[in-house]
Amino acid sequence: MINVPYESNSSYVYDDLFPALPQSQPPVQRNTQQVSNKLRVGSSLHTQVFHVPYEERKLDNANTFGEGESLRTCQAITKDTGAHIEISTSKDGSLTFLITGKHSAVLDARRLILTHFQQQASKQISIPKEHHRWILGKQGVKLKKLEKMTATKVTVPSIADNSEIITITGTKEGIETAEHEIRVCSEEQSRKALERITVPKIYHPFILGPFGERVAALSAETGARVHIPPQSTQSDEIVVAGEKTGVLAAKAQIEQIYEEMAKKCSTVRVEVPKSQHKYVIGTRGTTIQEILRETGVSVEMPPPDSPTGTITLHGPHNKIGLALSKVCEKANSVKTATVDAPTWIHKYIIGKNGSNIKKITQDFSKVHVDITHSEDKVKIDGPPEEVERAQVELDEFVKNLLATLTYVELTVDPKFFKHIIGKSGSNINRLKDETGVIINIIENEGNNVIRIEGSHHGVADAERELRDMVNKLENERTKEVYVDHRYIKSLIGVRGEKIKEIREKFERVLITLPDQGQKRSPIKLRGPQEDVDKCEKYLHKLMKEIAESSYVQEVPIFKQFHKFIIGKGGANLRKIRDETQTAIDLPAEGDDSDVITVRGKRENVEEAVKRIQQIHNEKANIVTEEVTIAPKYYNYLIGAGGKLIHSIMEECGGVLIIFPPAESDSDKVIIKGPVEDVEKAKQQLLAHASERELASHTATVRAKPEHHKFLIGKSGANIKKIREQTGARIIFPTEKDEDKEAIFIIGREDQVEAARKQLEAAVADISNVSEGEMFVDPRHHRHFVARRGEVLRRIADECGGVQISFPRQGVASDRVVLKGPKECIEAAKIRMNEIIEDLEAKVTIDCVIPQKHHRTVMGARGAKVKDITAEYDVQIKFPERDTTEGADIPVRNEESSEPGPNDIIKITGRPKNCEDAKQALLDQVPITIDVEVPNDLHRLLAGQKRRDLMQTYDVHILMPPNEEITDIVKVTGTPTNVEKAKEALLEKIVEMEKEKEDRLLRSYELKFEVDPEYHPLVIGKGGSVITKIRTDYGVQINLSKRGEPDDNIITIQGYEDKAHQAKEAIMAIVHQLDNQYREEVEIDPRVHRRLIGQRGKNIRRIMDDYKVEIRFPKQGDDSTVVITGDEDNVLDARDHLLNLAEEYLQDVADRYQRPAAPSLADFGEVLSGENATNVNASANNPPSTGFVVKGGPWEQRAPDTASTHEFPIMPGGPRPAAQPTSAPPAWGPRR
Repeated sequence: MINVPYESNSSYVYDDLFPALPQSQPPVQRNTQQVSNKLRVGSSLHTQVFHVPYEERKLDNANTFGEGESLRTCQAITKDTGAHIEISTSKDGSLTFLITGKHSAVLDARRLILTHFQQQASKQISIPKEHHRWILGKQGVKLKKLEKMTATKVTVPSIADNSEIITITGTKEGIETAEHEIRVCSEEQSRKALERITVPKIYHPFILGPFGERVAALSAETGARVHIPPQSTQSDEIVVAGEKTGVLAAKAQIEQIYEEMAKKCSTVRVEVPKSQHKYVIGTRGTTIQEILRETGVSVEMPPPDSPTGTITLHGPHNKIGLALSKVCEKANSVKTATVDAPTWIHKYIIGKNGSNIKKITQDFSKVHVDITHSEDKVKIDGPPEEVERAQVELDEFVKNLLATLTYVELTVDPKFFKHIIGKSGSNINRLKDETGVIINIIENEGNNVIRIEGSHHGVADAERELRDMVNKLENERTKEVYVDHRYIKSLIGVRGEKIKEIREKFERVLITLPDQGQKRSPIKLRGPQEDVDKCEKYLHKLMKEIAESSYVQEVPIFKQFHKFIIGKGGANLRKIRDETQTAIDLPAEGDDSDVITVRGKRENVEEAVKRIQQIHNEKANIVTEEVTIAPKYYNYLIGAGGKLIHSIMEECGGVLIIFPPAESDSDKVIIKGPVEDVEKAKQQLLAHASERELASHTATVRAKPEHHKFLIGKSGANIKKIREQTGARIIFPTEKDEDKEAIFIIGREDQVEAARKQLEAAVADISNVSEGEMFVDPRHHRHFVARRGEVLRRIADECGGVQISFPRQGVASDRVVLKGPKECIEAAKIRMNEIIEDLEAKVTIDCVIPQKHHRTVMGARGAKVKDITAEYDVQIKFPERDTTEGADIPVRNEESSEPGPNDIIKITGRPKNCEDAKQALLDQVPITIDVEVPNDLHRLLAGQKRRDLMQTYDVHILMPPNEEITDIVKVTGTPTNVEKAKEALLEKIVEMEKEKEDRLLRSYELKFEVDPEYHPLVIGKGGSVITKIRTDYGVQINLSKRGEPDDNIITIQGYEDKAHQAKEAIMAIVHQLDNQYREEVEIDPRVHRRLIGQRGKNIRRIMDDYKVEIRFPKQGDDSTVVITGDEDNVLDARDHLLNLAEEYLQDVADRYQRPAAPSLADFGEVLSGENATNVNASANNPPSTGFVVKGGPWEQRAPDTASTHEFPIMPGGPRPAAQPTSAPPAWGPRR
């Protein structure tokens, strides 16, 4: 920097240095925006030029280039690929193509152009069949990529085809490139190998080594993967896979180990009780592996289902003895003892969360206590000296528990259980808290017990209170009150307030309301007799009040007049509601209905309706007209469900049509509405009535009422026949008609005449009614007349309505009189004789079934018994239920005990039918069988599978408790259902075994290292990449969190082959990323946030546009941005980012730019004189006071806006109010 000295006393005037510009010249604005360099413009378009020589052109396009077929072909390629194509031809006839577009589109277009315009060659190459899948790639992706890159068509034979020939079609250069790539891929795969080695099973542990160390070292040394079958698989084959050299080396070492061990290996067998095998095996087989490490001897355990306890030892001769002694030492290192303890105190021995048993065994770390709830004992395993001490302590603890605790069992009717428990367990929990006892309710078949456990005093108190509660429940009564279901909602009240008030009033009565939607269900009352009666009377009184205030009347009012009914702000409607004490509901705004509903007491409702109609008539120009129509046409005009009359009302502008009441004899139909609509409705009604009159000819036939049923026939057969033949409608009188003999015929005149003739002929035949008689033994009379003559009515219906009269009760006569047509009388006699024959042959037999099974045999609401009764035509009578205490408790020796009177079921009917019905009843008696299901499958069977089996086969499947180790599952139900369920259960076991094996195969775990830098790319946007890999290969993939010790480990769990395929897919992504171009760009950190955008929106769009990955630094002061992807895309993205960064930095500079300090260069002419000669003056000159300018704007006084001199008032303007002056600003314009 050059310092320019000047005289200290020199000063300059501002106006001289900065003269004013001429006023005639417009102000010149300086553009402060400066561009430091040219903008970088990036492009994602690619351009490719290639030639097709004349000798390689296809002849079909040679003579018409640029037009016709060639032009259409290029246009089609442009449309398919999106690339722009320019074509030209040279003098020698060769073609030149210029293709512009995205890289992928250019490649596609080039391949299609060569296919259409250049002659295609073909070449066949031989590639081993096993390498074809690597050439294809996953889902053929690799082959498609090769075809696109080389502009060729590669044909690979299918899997079923054993051919090794691959055909390549395309240009010569493309074929050569494709052949090279295929052969490189094949050579890479040819370096891999797989060997299968057969080694006897007994030598596998020596190859595997203790804890798998030897095979792991072998794999690490050779790089080959060695797969040894597990101990449970009976296979001698060892598989080695990997690079060919590594596989051969591993195979040689395995065969060497096998040969060495085969020479010096011997076998010894020793008998060890199966109960001690677990001590030889150790936790997860660690003991066996330790013996193998210390002695070099393999210990082979017998299968779990083997009946013998023989353990086999394989190993060198000199080590067998040492291994045998270790096996015996491990087997005898544990002693087993038992302590007698009833099962009911087991839970007290264990204690809450195992506290008691932990306290007892805390000093015996090697002792194991096994408590099985199915046995009255506790097993102790461990070292002999510790077992003896633990046994003494546990025995003392059990004796102390038996001295302080006791239990009582009460037999209670199951119907009282829910009342004893209370709502949400309130009663039973209160009793437990007050007495400090444990109460369990056990409900099994025939064994309904409440068990109380605890201290002697607490058990006695709880027992006394429970017995009082049961006695009280036995004395309770239940009543049902039937009410109209429409009033239930009113009974409940708003938010249940009314029913809550009733329950508080009768707090000793349990009131149960019917479920919503049940129309015939009653209100159930349960409690003391006196309280239930009072509550019933109160409910009846309340229902009567609700019914009186629930009268409903509907008023049809035209929709356009509803607003007048409502009034301004709802004033009219509110006034009517308040004065009449009614509820008035208007249809919703979008509803097509125009009916207003009024609810309340009858007199109030009628008053409200009267007021509504009055408002309507005042506001509407409504006319009323009466139309005379015969009542017999009313039903036709109304139509089914009122459809016809509603359609007329809608067509005529919504007029109101009112028919006379049914009990009225009036023939006047009233029509209300606007004049034009009323006239239109009148014309339609009269037209329909006239049309009906033409088809309404009527005739009458008279017949005695008792003959009507003969005319009608069984199920209406006779009258239906006449209707079908004539087409006329025949109406018989009903109970409400005064003339019971008149039968009306309606239809056209010819139809009515034909039907009348047939009816009169039938009446004439029936009038000739005869009378017959037969003799029936008086002991059978009751069967015919019982149940209000149900049997006689059935015979009359079957035999054309014949009348059968039995002697009155008390008259000693066997004469039965029959009246009706002769053929009907004969048919009735035959049917009655059949019934008498059945009664004569009827017998009664006993069927002995224990009373505890009666409920199961009868089924839900007696459904099973009803089916048996109907199927075998018998009567079944069950005995009364024995209500004495203990009647339902099963006797241990039931087979030898005599059946009681409550066990005998009476069956009455024909002998064969009775026997069949008896067998059917016995088939319904439930049995229980044991089915063996492996214990490890119980958790798979429990849940939905078990519920499905029980529901499908109507059985009960009981699983053993979790703590009980057993394979037995109990199935209870009818013999047939039980057998079916057993077969289904065995099939389910096979399925579950397969599931178990499949789960084991899916548990294979593979771990490998991947740089955490690649983890986000493996996961993908929103987890898309890793989710696709999981879905494609059916595996679980877990990535460690960044910063953890193993954050570079990726774990894959699933099938072994799928896990390796998933690993290959991940590594392919990693390798692809390794092969991608990477560039680091320096960008000012101040614009990073703006480049990224809100929630990464901007940077995601850039990455999608350029198909690259862009990562910004985490530290705010780091300016390095990393771009990864294809080289062309990376360079384009880099240019685009740099352009954006420069724009954003310019915005930052413009926003924060300060006024530049005065520069000496601005005063060039002033300083060009004498001061310019002193540039190199001596430094001894006195210090200068700086460059001084006087009279600048900063020295001027700011104008006083309150001064009338500086700011005079405009003529005629208002005078402003005086304002306090403020301090002048530092800068202001000159005056």
